[in-house]
Amino acid sequence: MSETTPQPPHAPHLGGPAPHPGPPHSGLPHPGPPLSAAPVPGPQAPPPAGPGFPRPVAPPATPVQQAAPAPHPPAADHTTAPQPSTPQPAAEAPRTLQYRFDGPEDAPVLVIGPSLGTTWHMWDRQVPELAQHWRVFRYDLPGHGGAPAHAAPSVAELADRLIATLDGLGVQRFGYAGCSIGGAVGADLALRHPHRVASLALVASSPRFGTADEFRQRGVIVRTNGLEPMARTAPERWFTPGFAAAQPAIVEWAVQMVRTTDPGCYIAACEALAAFDIRDHLGRIGVPTLVLVGAEDQVTGPAEARTLVAGIPDARLALVPGASHLAPVEQPAAVCDLLLTHFSTAWQDAPTVAPAAPLVPGPATPATPFAPLAEIAAAPDAPEAVGPEREGRHERGVKVRREVLGDAHVDAVNASADPFTEDFQELVTRYEWGEAWSRDGLDRRTRSCVTLTALVASGHLEGLAAHTRAALRNGLTPAEIKEVLLQTAVYCGIPAAGAAFAIAQSVIQEETTPPA
Repeated sequence: MSETTPQPPHAPHLGGPAPHPGPPHSGLPHPGPPLSAAPVPGPQAPPPAGPGFPRPVAPPATPVQQAAPAPHPPAADHTTAPQPSTPQPAAEAPRTLQYRFDGPEDAPVLVIGPSLGTTWHMWDRQVPELAQHWRVFRYDLPGHGGAPAHAAPSVAELADRLIATLDGLGVQRFGYAGCSIGGAVGADLALRHPHRVASLALVASSPRFGTADEFRQRGVIVRTNGLEPMARTAPERWFTPGFAAAQPAIVEWAVQMVRTTDPGCYIAACEALAAFDIRDHLGRIGVPTLVLVGAEDQVTGPAEARTLVAGIPDARLALVPGASHLAPVEQPAAVCDLLLTHFSTAWQDAPTVAPAAPLVPGPATPATPFAPLAEIAAAPDAPEAVGPEREGRHERGVKVRREVLGDAHVDAVNASADPFTEDFQELVTRYEWGEAWSRDGLDRRTRSCVTLTALVASGHLEGLAAHTRAALRNGLTPAEIKEVLLQTAVYCGIPAAGAAFAIAQSVIQEETTPPA
């Protein structure tokens, strides 16, 4: 049978049905597996056999359809590349994800998730070894790697699409490893679908990714300038300086992954990360968890890893020396070794927990002692228990106010409040943000247009800077803000509009200038 001959469908089994041939990965041409400049030495022995361990199975010998070849970057070592397998595009409906399978069809399924701005190829160096023991399922985020550009507004929506994709393949229970936003998806699955997840690995991940302001400003920059600023700064976020200098071909490969991402989907992923915060829910993750972090990761580093380990009852810590945010690319052998050990020894064969109820903040489960694979420092005490938040206009207003104006602005206002003004701030939060801004009748873009116009018309320009920033975060472009202010010049007067243009121009320049 030739390599391009379609294979007949197979009946469903534990690992899901065999992949059906489809067009190859349609985004960035696969430039070959990324190679490590200084892989951690040591043999990668197969996982031990025994009760409760996934059964090692040799990869199938039957040829499958191969993706179209593409140029390879210069090799830094001679690590075996993944064996070709059939990529599978997602359906046009936005409820599924683009995916591919590698490994034995009858082995347990191991799902691997990518980070923001990358494709499933970031895991190429781990797949050959992992696919000897598991049916490896990789997926692309929407708009990444040529996947359909159906933007997902939240981490929960990404997790729902992944579950829908796996449901369609007959995959019910699986191990999960994810990097950065891919790790956030795994944590969400462990919280909302604990009966589906057998074991979890969170790579370069965090219970909260920086601040909401940081990611919303990143969205503003991409909306204004495109993805080139993100592509240009990706190497310094993803790799250590030494690796970037020694591996220019891999750096260029990484930059190209960002450049070929759909901007709208990238912005939506930034919004998803801005809203992601599971710090109060870590104690409810009930599966064995490996928390893996690069020692030099400046994005989600050892501090975030310690927070995860302190909050998740059954968690272990692994520190990878000589690695930054994309540790699977920079230190592939070390990451592969850690994943093999974890999923071979911490795989729950049968569900031990019932499906989770919808998430509501509540008392965190106290952390139990853990055995780190590589000690960083003594784990901090588990976060203090937080009682249920009362629902109401004030709580809704706090949330909306922070989403629109940004954490920095709201924190500054709160810090300046005193007994004389705190009741006024309570009124503003409850009435302006918990009622007017929270209504469904207008979207936030439209409300920003109305607010900018009202501020100019009333002469209250002291609030224009904050609401210009809010307009950018709500999706208005600088060109659209200009049109709003031009309209105010006609109906509110040239002097008022002129002053507004000066304020807005300064804010737009500050907010949309890419990092140096």
